[in-house]
Amino acid sequence: VQLQASGGGLVQTGGSLRLSCAASGRTDRWYAMGWWRQTPGKQRELVAGATTSSTNYADFVKGRFTITRDNAKNTVDLQMNSLEPDDTAVYYCNADGRIVTETGYKYVEIWGQGTQVTVSS
Repeated sequence: VQLQASGGGLVQTGGSLRLSCAASGRTDRWYAMGWWRQTPGKQRELVAGATTSSTNYADFVKGRFTITRDNAKNTVDLQMNSLEPDDTAVYYCNADGRIVTETGYKYVEIWGQGTQVTVSS
């Protein structure tokens, strides 16, 4: 089971990007999926998360970013608008839930590979 992230890139201040993340493998259900980001020398921080019934956002992205989740496709996207240079970071998708194993189920938390977002001033 793995997460595959895509959609990062270089954009000017005020521009937009959309990140996508897809879970593949023998998944049973994901309880929470989300996006985190990290800059050099800093801890990874939550950007936005989505359970099956709710979403939450870090204060620094409220009103600019929107997280959407497709439970049928096991995907989670992050629409990022009004980007600022401080949004420059490596963005990681994350999911925790239950996967199918040979003997039943296993609860896991997994991370996708990071995708670089760079916002130029």
